[in-house]
Amino acid sequence: MSSTPHASGATDGSTTDVVGWREWVALPQAGLAWVKAKVDTGARSSSIHAFDLEAFEQDGEEWVRFSIHPWQRSDEDHVELSLPVLDRREVRSSNGQVEQRYAVAMDVTLAGRTITTVMTLSNRDEMGFRMLIGREALERGFLVDSARSYAGGRPRRAVRRRNWGR
Repeated sequence: MSSTPHASGATDGSTTDVVGWREWVALPQAGLAWVKAKVDTGARSSSIHAFDLEAFEQDGEEWVRFSIHPWQRSDEDHVELSLPVLDRREVRSSNGQVEQRYAVAMDVTLAGRTITTVMTLSNRDEMGFRMLIGREALERGFLVDSARSYAGGRPRRAVRRRNWGR
């Protein structure tokens, strides 16, 4: 019996799903069926482009209200969310700068499987991808094949064109 994990399962009985270096994911809490994300094994936490952040208190807990743009090259169709703040993290960006970010728990559907993961909120407007999936999410049974893109599937062409800003 092979000890190598594959798409149908790992040797310990747990499921391992293969994902590519970029994937289309869903964000059920935001009602979004398709958001393009970069799978980034160099990043510990996942991150999403968030703007208009506003902290507030609800039932003795700190919450944050924020908006996201689901399309990479478009400011159309922003979605507003309010979620409890898990913590504030110091995150070192790819250019070496350290910034304080809110961290929230978000449901993400990746390769057909929905997981709850910690998502930091950041201004990623100028980045190639408005969302990153980091190692903390991938540790839940995902294997990254860096030679593949969209191993978990992709939307029809009309949806992909919206992501191109058309």
